[in-house]
Amino acid sequence: MEKFISFDEIKKSLENRETDCSAIVKYYLQNIQTKAHLNAFVEVYEQSALAQAELINEKIASGKAGRLAGMVIGIKDVLCYDAHEANASSKILQGFESQFTGTAVQRLIDEDAIVIGRLNCDEFGMGSSNENSVHGRVLNAADETRVPGGSSGGSAVAVQANLCTVSLGTDTGGSVRQPAAFTGIVGIKPTYSRVSRWGLIAYASSFDTIGVFSKTVKDNALVMEIMAGHDNFDSTASRKPVPKYSELLHFDKRVKIAYIKETIESPALQPEIKANTLAVLEKLKNEGHQVEEVDFPLLKYTLPTYYILTTAEASSNLSRFDGVKYGYRTPNAHNLESMYKLTRSEGFGEEVKRRIMLGTFVLSASYYDAYFTKAQKVRRMIKESTEDLLNKFDYIIMPTTPSTAFKFGEHSNDPVAMYLEDLFTVQASVSGVPALSIPNGKDKLGLPIGLQIITNSFKEAELYAFANYLSAFNSN
Repeated sequence: MEKFISFDEIKKSLENRETDCSAIVKYYLQNIQTKAHLNAFVEVYEQSALAQAELINEKIASGKAGRLAGMVIGIKDVLCYDAHEANASSKILQGFESQFTGTAVQRLIDEDAIVIGRLNCDEFGMGSSNENSVHGRVLNAADETRVPGGSSGGSAVAVQANLCTVSLGTDTGGSVRQPAAFTGIVGIKPTYSRVSRWGLIAYASSFDTIGVFSKTVKDNALVMEIMAGHDNFDSTASRKPVPKYSELLHFDKRVKIAYIKETIESPALQPEIKANTLAVLEKLKNEGHQVEEVDFPLLKYTLPTYYILTTAEASSNLSRFDGVKYGYRTPNAHNLESMYKLTRSEGFGEEVKRRIMLGTFVLSASYYDAYFTKAQKVRRMIKESTEDLLNKFDYIIMPTTPSTAFKFGEHSNDPVAMYLEDLFTVQASVSGVPALSIPNGKDKLGLPIGLQIITNSFKEAELYAFANYLSAFNSN
């Protein structure tokens, strides 16, 4: 079977009866087996995926198939899928089986998407390299000595290496966009509340979003329009109507674009990424768009604000994992207190323990106002300043990451260096606005470079249309 780049190609092949859903699933299963060393999948649902495929073949034959018939998806190991294990790539949730299917996943299944397996990630979504997983690290298919990015590294590599059509990841501070940049694919973080979080194992509840990885902007838009929207199970999910993003990709207007001076002049920015970003901005000017450099003095506060607030929320969210009701329980306990302590000490990885301790510290009585309260105020300032900028400009463009994919172990002993990998992605996360990463060439080593586009809340339709336009002329 030929290699499918887009879902449109799959649909055309199905319509022409050149293939069927069973053959498509078998094609991806063969790829997963051949590329098993990449360690993208934690578990492959071979039997259930083939069974789903047979049912959808019958639906296609009777003309009753859903909009995603023939699409094969993988889901990050923090998303619940009924009667299937979900352990957030953590020892502490080993053996935990989901009791229901999360809303985002269910909506795709309802449109006849086929779930082929769950995907490796940094433990509880905490990391920028996919080195913090109980299932081992994921390899970047572009260069297997380098990280795929995190935390949704398995989801990114699954699409990059053609192991599924589309995958779901989660983005708390860049965990979809950064791996998308490192692997040369499309990845979106939607507006906070655009997609229901019901069925997502929480890391930081006021930041977590469910995002999409794909090879094309159109596929990404189609999956997002089906997942998004109000959900009675999640009171934070927005009631705003969801446009048909995949049908609104035509772009033929002139727009105002800002680029933030502090990102382009950052000493951490790799020269090739700077050059490629500036080249796109120059192309946009030549196309007649208004492109302006702007200052964003609060940029240097986005990363500390993000880490203070997310570690605090993680400390609270992860307190439920104690060995009492489900998951791992230490065999070494001699009383109740030691059971709690040893279960959590043995069950959580080093990075998760680091963030729980940081979060507990900033929430403590002595430091609550000095850190947590102050960070909440700064978050409001960053959000308002970003929104002010987006009221004057249609889009903000910046590099997705300061560097291309780094080598395994390069930042393992330096948490601050690892946290700096999120330097350009956290602004959208702190502000709650949508942001999307598209491929923007390669560096001298042939490693993918990402370009990030940010726009105002609930303007995913405009974001996808502009990204689609940019992808087309950027590839010329």
